[in-house]
Amino acid sequence: MTDHRATCWTALPALVAKVQAIGDSIGLPYIAAQADLGDPEPMADESGRPYAETSFRWIDPDYAYWRDRKLALQVAFLTAARLMAEPFYYSEGRLRTWRPTGLLDAVDCEQAKNTPNFGEAIIAPVHLPRGLVGAVFWCSREPVGVKALFAAHAGDLHNLALELVATHNEARGRPRNAKVPQTLTRREVQCLRWAAAGKTDGEIGIILSLSVSTVRFHLRNAAAKLGATGRAQSIQIAAGLGFVGARAA
Repeated sequence: MTDHRATCWTALPALVAKVQAIGDSIGLPYIAAQADLGDPEPMADESGRPYAETSFRWIDPDYAYWRDRKLALQVAFLTAARLMAEPFYYSEGRLRTWRPTGLLDAVDCEQAKNTPNFGEAIIAPVHLPRGLVGAVFWCSREPVGVKALFAAHAGDLHNLALELVATHNEARGRPRNAKVPQTLTRREVQCLRWAAAGKTDGEIGIILSLSVSTVRFHLRNAAAKLGATGRAQSIQIAAGLGFVGARAA
């Protein structure tokens, strides 16, 4: 373990305690956190003990939700956390944030609405490079005026969630095999952007006036620089690092 990973493990207990303390102070004392929504293992301390068992409390003390490996595919809040990079809140069967957004309107919250003793919540997603997504959830058993709490505290909660998730992932050496990518050339970026838009190598060649072999050469070079093992991962990593955006080249 490198020194900076050890330093992160040392810092984590205070961060976990801070997450719990701020929830207690604003009336959202039930906490759930996951540093990587794609990881079926729960967020845990250096000894492998889940924070859900050692540090955080949940609404139903008899429900060990962190042992449910299908949870990340079923819970509306986790779906929304993948879609949104800004904090949002749950109240009266709906998800909302600072602004109107169809992304949250489309998320089905019936499960949360029908969960006994579940009141309101603030959720802080954390989107890190290379496609890694985590989240921290602060919840109540009854309505607590979460809209006002969100207006007053969402920024601080989001910053704290970012600090917790990023520190935990650094301590665990996540994402694996991450490295500082070499600078991509203009052609490499163009080929990646069109590949992300669903174009074949032949179509990219026609668009950029390149031969198919040259397109493949640029995509191979980009993959090597990004530390990717294939086309899909190249696109994912490039998107996470900001080389591929919403528009094609």
